[in-house]
Amino acid sequence: MLDEYLYGAVDRISPEAPVQVVSWRDQKSGLGGAANVANNLVRAGCRVFLAGVVGSDPAGEELLKNASSAGIDTADVITDPKRPTTLKTRVIAHGQQVIRIDREARDQIAADTKGALLEHLRRRIHMVDGVIMSDYAKGVLTAELCTTTIDAAQKECKRVLVDPKGHDFTKYSGAFLLTPNKAELSQATQLPVRNNEEIRRAALALFARTGCEAILVTRSEEGMSLYGKEGAETHIQTEARGVFDITGAGDTVISMLARVLFADHDLETAARLANIAAGIKVGKFGAAPVSIEEISTWIHEHENAGRQKLVELSQAKQLVSLARSQSRKVVFTNGCFDLLHAGHVQLLQKAKALGQLLIVAINDDACVRQLKGSGRPVIPARDRAKIIAALEPVDYVMIFSELTPVRLIKELMPDILVKGGNYRLEEVVGREEVEKYGGRVVLIPTTEAHSSSQMIKEIVARYQFSSESPD
Repeated sequence: MLDEYLYGAVDRISPEAPVQVVSWRDQKSGLGGAANVANNLVRAGCRVFLAGVVGSDPAGEELLKNASSAGIDTADVITDPKRPTTLKTRVIAHGQQVIRIDREARDQIAADTKGALLEHLRRRIHMVDGVIMSDYAKGVLTAELCTTTIDAAQKECKRVLVDPKGHDFTKYSGAFLLTPNKAELSQATQLPVRNNEEIRRAALALFARTGCEAILVTRSEEGMSLYGKEGAETHIQTEARGVFDITGAGDTVISMLARVLFADHDLETAARLANIAAGIKVGKFGAAPVSIEEISTWIHEHENAGRQKLVELSQAKQLVSLARSQSRKVVFTNGCFDLLHAGHVQLLQKAKALGQLLIVAINDDACVRQLKGSGRPVIPARDRAKIIAALEPVDYVMIFSELTPVRLIKELMPDILVKGGNYRLEEVVGREEVEKYGGRVVLIPTTEAHSSSQMIKEIVARYQFSSESPD
């Protein structure tokens, strides 16, 4: 679709009819529909092949020109001289939309056009990480085209994400993920969606009809609800700081979901990042794309306004996903860090030099007692975390409650796992997990022998010697 914006000012009522007169001042065009999804993905660092239909008209020519200028591959877009390009013209006055005019065809595309699209799909499917089907009920995503696309993707082990429309979602059967809003979910299932329980029931009904693996229900100011086929359920609060324009918010959600999922990250992280992206989008006018840099900035500002460098696992996963999208290497190390000494500082400095994002995980107090004895830790976990966070090389600090960091390593999948030179490679916990997915383990030697336990023994010895000395 091509989005057209006509800007003007309203300062009088027409003498011909009781309507406002808009004095034209400017106009511009932008990418809409699936082209907006593609634009978001390009801004997120992806290579995108856009497939669809435009008419043989000025709007189609402008859409293809704008898409190519944005870096989108349009070789798979079919030009049909018998159909108009979908053109949405919005008249804007004083920052508000006065009226929208849609020029479009909604009848199903011709058989030869559908055949050409499917041929393009068959040639492309082995080249991509995944497929997005953006359905706007304009006659392109017919039941046959949807079924053939999903079947072809499954044969190549590619995930298909669908932004659905209409009453019959069975045409999306076999897709990995559907992203209906509440109204679309209710329309497809003929069930009410007034509260969490009703939305959950409707989602279960949709699972039964489509066989999809996950459903993400977008709920406007209520945020999002993510459901897994096996019963997992996650509710995510909205991150919108102020709603200015919801145009293209659904496009933003599915593009960010795809960006994260197709890079092999987990679904909850993808949903949370998509929620943040949607919150940024609704603060913009029109179908404006959201960049990775904007999301990263939002997260940093949000965290700095709260607990700063101290993060939980869900937040750390978002940060790691963003770092990877910017080709930044993630370095991970862990320990008790009870009584910080020069060896710790040296280790962290050298660890940060190996990459661009350093995450330090520290054991909580109960774990330290099990590992070091009943007299430890000397310093509580929160204070240890604050001390580590104050060091310049450290980007984020986590407190974990397991004796080993294996679960964190599996969840975060850091590029580099760092431990001190007092370990042998075969002794490093998490080494097998890291090397299994292609990461590496680095042992960093220190120039001097340092030990928190030894420091504590020396302090105790000196104190005892001092207390036993005569006055």
